[in-house]
Amino acid sequence: MNATHTPATLLLVDDEPSILSALRRLLRPTGYTVLTATSGAEGLALLTTQEVALVVSDMRMPGMDGAQFLEQVRAQWPDTVRLLLTGYADMSSTIDAINRGEIYRYIAKPWDDHELLLVIRQALEQRALRFENQRLLALTQTQNAELQTLNAGLAQTVAARTSELAQLNEFLNLANTQLRQQFLTTVKVFSSLLELRGGGVAGHARRVADLARKLAQQMNLSEAEQHHIFLAALLHDIGKIGFPDQLLNKPVSLLSTRELTEYRRHAKVGENALLPLHELKGVAHMVRSHHERHDGRGFPDGLSGEDIPVGSRVIALANDFDGLVSGTHSETHFPPEQARTQIRQARGHHYHPDVVDAFLILWDRGEWLAHDTHLTPASKLSPGMVLARDFVTEQGTLLLAAEQRLSAPIIARLQVMTRRDGSELALPIKP
Repeated sequence: MNATHTPATLLLVDDEPSILSALRRLLRPTGYTVLTATSGAEGLALLTTQEVALVVSDMRMPGMDGAQFLEQVRAQWPDTVRLLLTGYADMSSTIDAINRGEIYRYIAKPWDDHELLLVIRQALEQRALRFENQRLLALTQTQNAELQTLNAGLAQTVAARTSELAQLNEFLNLANTQLRQQFLTTVKVFSSLLELRGGGVAGHARRVADLARKLAQQMNLSEAEQHHIFLAALLHDIGKIGFPDQLLNKPVSLLSTRELTEYRRHAKVGENALLPLHELKGVAHMVRSHHERHDGRGFPDGLSGEDIPVGSRVIALANDFDGLVSGTHSETHFPPEQARTQIRQARGHHYHPDVVDAFLILWDRGEWLAHDTHLTPASKLSPGMVLARDFVTEQGTLLLAAEQRLSAPIIARLQVMTRRDGSELALPIKP
């Protein structure tokens, strides 16, 4: 398949012609070939005659709903990227669609045009990268077969082929690195969806993830554990994505009995949402247990002491500290010093002593803060520069992920945003 040199073909499936018309207008300037269908059956019929790179399907449709349709697309055309468009906050139906259709992302109605275009572009880029990786793997296998047939006495030829193989391995390593980076970026984008709702949640997941990773480093956990704790911290509140705005932005201490019951479900819901992804099974277990307490009085399972996953112990402290400072934990915004005192006083009953000790060491060194790196104005950027950390808007929207290498088109878009908004953007650039 060639996913990079020809315009991608998209299939839009929705039983409402007005929605299809709006999507076609949005996609018209992109150059994609756009097909439409008003039912799942019609969409499946089109897929048998057309090579489609990406499908955007509505959830609620008569006859065959979005979950059933995307499940059949996954079974018959697994290389076709699947996006779900939903206009209602039904977490169980959304999780069902994720499990059965293995969707790349779900997008809530009404959608944000810029976000939808960005998601489609990223999905197609990841698909193209996957095909390129397959091509390189096949090419490597071919080269290995040729090397086995060479005469052992042709030393010069063997040396030349070995050099070519080394180059191919380098290309493969680069492709795999890009895939891992794409995966991390996808996790960050997924995490930022909740923060787009505004209120006290804006920036919360990234602050918790930053502090949790520093705590894991201070506790001398392995690189793999640090990475999984960082991912789990980014996604620890993903189970709240179906909360109404009133519940999402209400401090925990002010919740009614009914609201508190609904609130306590989010740890299990978050685990269920992540379990279908093999790479995130360990992360899912950390998300489930991040509200457990050292003394066994937490939820949802009442675990205590060493029975709580170490990542969950770390995230619990980081989450509560940010909640105290930001005001999501109670109606009072605590100064960092008072929040530190509360954390220290809870050592040994709410939090594991080792985690509190690590936090106090970070506090004494001033490393609990997210220090800014050198900021470079958009007008001073040049191709090849690398982001030192995530670049987000004031509302918490992820624009570019850490380790992103800037290209000329990306810089041009940033400069257009600067001119449009009338203020100079500044990005954290690695030295």
